Amino acid sequence: MSGKVRDMTNGSPGKLIMLFAFPLMIGNIFQQLYTMVDTMVVGQIIGVQALAALGAVEWIMWLVLGVSQGMTQGFSILIAQYYGAKKWDSLRKAVAHSYILTAILAVMVFLVSQAGAYGLLLFLHTPQDIMGMSLIYLRVVFLGLPGIAAYHMFSSALRAMGDSRSPLIAMVSAAVMNVVLDILFVAEFSFGVAGAAAATAIAQTFSACYCFMALKKIEVLRLKKEDFARAEGLYGNLVGLGAPVVFQNVIIGVGGLVVQYVVNGYGFLFVAGFTATNKLYGVLEMAAISYGYAIVTYVGQNYGAGNPARIKKGVRTSAGIAFLTAATISAGMFLGGKKILALFISGSPGQTEQVLEIAYKYLFIMACFLWILYFLYVYRSALQGLGNTLIPMLSGIAEFVMRIGAALFLPVLIGEDGIFYAEIAAWTGAAVLLAASYYYIIRHRFLEESTEK
Repeated sequence: MSGKVRDMTNGSPGKLIMLFAFPLMIGNIFQQLYTMVDTMVVGQIIGVQALAALGAVEWIMWLVLGVSQGMTQGFSILIAQYYGAKKWDSLRKAVAHSYILTAILAVMVFLVSQAGAYGLLLFLHTPQDIMGMSLIYLRVVFLGLPGIAAYHMFSSALRAMGDSRSPLIAMVSAAVMNVVLDILFVAEFSFGVAGAAAATAIAQTFSACYCFMALKKIEVLRLKKEDFARAEGLYGNLVGLGAPVVFQNVIIGVGGLVVQYVVNGYGFLFVAGFTATNKLYGVLEMAAISYGYAIVTYVGQNYGAGNPARIKKGVRTSAGIAFLTAATISAGMFLGGKKILALFISGSPGQTEQVLEIAYKYLFIMACFLWILYFLYVYRSALQGLGNTLIPMLSGIAEFVMRIGAALFLPVLIGEDGIFYAEIAAWTGAAVLLAASYYYIIRHRFLEESTEK
């Protein structure tokens, strides 16, 4: 069960990044599998209204879960840098204090999310015919927030030290568990959307337990009582890295809520079609997420080791790999996307045809511009690996402005199809800022300062 940590300061950058990212891709495939099964079971067994109910809460969940995901991702930057520099005492203290901060954050997010769920659904003008199901789904998923936050923390720490195998095993196991529980709770016991939410929460908690046991097997990470003792400036360093990533996620999430507000105004059939494609969004970006984690770890370790030339080569190689991957996935969506979308939709022939038409139009547009999203992940992750979370945070603001601008104005100019371009606009605004910032820092300032130390 013990995870294999990987030193990314030696060897072929492209090979290391692919070897690190590949298990994460497999894990993401299984994660998307159980997300898709979740949606298929709900859409086929409960119906199109239940499918719309899940879609109406997607951005709310992204916003809430993005807090713990963002904070722990920030923590992992310092962990990766200490690991690359072979500073074992500092590494253990960083991990121990990350645990404490994650626990505090999980409790706070749990209380705020439960208190604000109903009011937020009202504010978004969630259609009344799906309001009840949306609220139940949120309530149950949010019960699992402590377990989800723990998974984010433990898996981030493993990845920071080059272990992508243990998160893979955890995710595959959780995916299988989620599928079984979905079928049991929804199809067999008729628990409805609450059953689908419970299956997700239980599976994520299991994956957290597995990752924690894997961390305990890593020799350099055998934590002692003194590792949890207050260390001067450490909390500030961790929060300083994590808070901008949280803000980035929150601002992106708020922009997504504006999009959801606009979508809700078109009725539950449009919401259902929009939801069906959003369930494939994870499939579209799953390789990008994996490359992102690999690049953060690669750049973080090499920055800790003081090797700027190696960072440049690795990021350049990653950009090429990312572009080819995006083109391949897009081609797959052009050829088979409509058949996949049909698996999520049931109802009368008229409703099904209308929902499928909306869903495929949105999917086609996203697939055309997918390469922009992949470049976004490459350059954002490279900056984070360098310890710069401020510019990625600013990129979140760029996404926010572009997404809201497109969502509010394009439908006025070209009709409801304009809402489909909100994501593309957000990707483009962020990617341009991130790429320009990365190349400026690489050429002029950041690495020159680090080599002088």
